Amino acid sequence: MAMPRGLGALLLPLLLPLALGQEKHTEEPRRSCLVYDTDEYDAFDLKDKAGCFTKCRRSESEPCDVGNLQKYWLNYEAHLVEEGLTEKVNMSFLKALVQNLSTSTAEDLYFSLEPSQIPRRVTKDEDKPPDRVRLPKSLFGSLPGNRSVVRFAITVLDIGPGNLFKGPQLSLGDGSSVLNNRLVGLSVGRMRVTRLAEPLEIIFSHQRPSPNMTFTCVFWDATKGPTGDWASDGCSTEVGPEGTVCRCDHLTFFTLLLRPILDQSTVQILTRISQAGCGVSMTFLAVTIVLYAILRLSQQRFKSEDAPKIHVALSGSLFLLNLAFLITVGSGSKGSDATCWARGATYHYFLLCVFTWMGLEAFHLYLLAVRVFNTYFGHYFLKLSLVGWGLPALMVIGTGSANSYGLYTIRDRENRTSLELCWFRDGTATYALYITVHGYFLITFLFGMVVLILVTWKIFTLSSATAVKERGQNWKKLLTLLGLSSLVGVTWGLAVLTPLGLSTVYIFALFNSLQGVFICCWFTILYLPSQSTAVSSSTARLDQAHSASQE
Repeated sequence: MAMPRGLGALLLPLLLPLALGQEKHTEEPRRSCLVYDTDEYDAFDLKDKAGCFTKCRRSESEPCDVGNLQKYWLNYEAHLVEEGLTEKVNMSFLKALVQNLSTSTAEDLYFSLEPSQIPRRVTKDEDKPPDRVRLPKSLFGSLPGNRSVVRFAITVLDIGPGNLFKGPQLSLGDGSSVLNNRLVGLSVGRMRVTRLAEPLEIIFSHQRPSPNMTFTCVFWDATKGPTGDWASDGCSTEVGPEGTVCRCDHLTFFTLLLRPILDQSTVQILTRISQAGCGVSMTFLAVTIVLYAILRLSQQRFKSEDAPKIHVALSGSLFLLNLAFLITVGSGSKGSDATCWARGATYHYFLLCVFTWMGLEAFHLYLLAVRVFNTYFGHYFLKLSLVGWGLPALMVIGTGSANSYGLYTIRDRENRTSLELCWFRDGTATYALYITVHGYFLITFLFGMVVLILVTWKIFTLSSATAVKERGQNWKKLLTLLGLSSLVGVTWGLAVLTPLGLSTVYIFALFNSLQGVFICCWFTILYLPSQSTAVSSSTARLDQAHSASQE
């Protein structure tokens, strides 16, 4: 039956949205972060691209073309100047002011950069705001061409927590960040303005930085690398009690980087502390290995007990790690790229071996003191060895196949080189560094802490009868826990405290490099002939019983 023409006309407005909705449902999802068109700057496109400030993260599955997105925002200022359609832009993520300025101005120009407001011209009778830009009067007279008026744009852009405008320098995982995630852009269209006779000034207000952090004035250099990076050429930094003054001799996008302080003198002191600690640690680790060899030859039970074998494996991996560290730091960047690659891979391998054997120490301690029953494993120590030495090898092979090893540079607050060593490449191997070092350490460390807490609970919650018999022996229990702490790597946990200040960095470097000394002391107390009256004879007896169950 045919539909009456009048009824069809009435239903058409209702049917069209449904039809269009069905068509839209079959379309592929919009991927705005791939930037299909970098010339579209209407309100919808601007908000669409602004969402990428959050979406474009390493942990997200959102596909992003970081280079094109950055170019999109760099070109937006030129678009505002050239199109001349508006004088003010007020969005949550973007605030801009575009004005015509006389090139023959007789005074410096000031603009307010209050975060919640659109940039505005500050009159000479007005108090200067804490966040502001000063443009010297000589700037406009030095522009090329005979112009009486120039169109000028100033932009404040909130880049959010994603990867846009972060660059390789902020991908090293060293705590560097963009202050308040804000960029300040200054431009006169696409005109390139450099080498100003008198620098412009940008004042960023902020609280006093923590003792181990510093501020650095930088600008976005789109010519650095495939996607660009932050640079400080032509900019100076003056940190005051209430803010930082950035003086730069060109126009572009600027910001203030918050970076860890690690100047050359500090690096040298930390290096010497670590080298001295590693040397002492290697001596005691060698004593531990020799002592085990002597005990194994003189006492039959050492051939079957697993705990001393695990201690010695950990001692061996620590000895080799300290040796690799001394070679890597002592050699610096000397040699070919292949040699540097090999040194970085070697150091990475022994570092992973140490983490793995500390995790295996925690696993063995869990079997001894927590699980206790049903702990039989055939070829127990052989399986542990395959994990302790084999798993790190697989991880290093995978990392090396991605060409992640190379020259790593530590720079001071003036962007000068403080130390060069062979490790993960600068900015190009962040994923591998996070996964195989930071992430792997975190897993093994947390596992060790959980086991240590369980063992502590076991030791201090004995039955009342046992507590009466061992009254006054709490110091022995405490000493036992200190010995076990050295095996599961508690000193490595001091790395978590290093952001609190430079003093904690020194403490970490000192105590962590002496882990071998603590292990040697524990091994000596536990396994010398006087162990029947020693602090942790119970631990040794538990291991004897556990080893007997393996046979």
